[in-house]
Amino acid sequence: MSDGRPGSEWDVVIRPHLTPYFAYAAAAVIVAAHVTVGLLLKIRSSGVIFQTADQVAIALLGVIIGGVVTLFARPRVRVGPRGLSVRNLWSDRVLEWSDVVGVSFPRGARWARVDLPDDEYIPLMAIQAVDKDRAVQAMRQLRDAMARYRSHTQ
Repeated sequence: MSDGRPGSEWDVVIRPHLTPYFAYAAAAVIVAAHVTVGLLLKIRSSGVIFQTADQVAIALLGVIIGGVVTLFARPRVRVGPRGLSVRNLWSDRVLEWSDVVGVSFPRGARWARVDLPDDEYIPLMAIQAVDKDRAVQAMRQLRDAMARYRSHTQ
């Protein structure tokens, strides 16, 4: 979970453990299913006339859906002197330590969250309940790093 590169601006890098496996497997199944259906469209007559463009479109649709599913393997949290970097499915945001109130993992939640002022929060999809002990270890690591860096900035 730590970034092993010397001189890196991030001391701790946290990624989900199990979700990437599921995301890549699901994406592969989706792409394979769409390509197979695309190839089988012209095998027998069903009353509908399918063109080669229809076959290609179905396969491309599977590739697009598979690509979107792989976004679930993207989440990451990085911690360093600069602040807290949170990358979820679509966005990548760096929060300065002065903006971070704390981190929490509410009971029954799927993933942790960064608590911000005014009762706002940002989900930390990199720390997921499905990872069990790894999630606990990641939260400890995150809280230790936060305590270290927030004490320097206050």
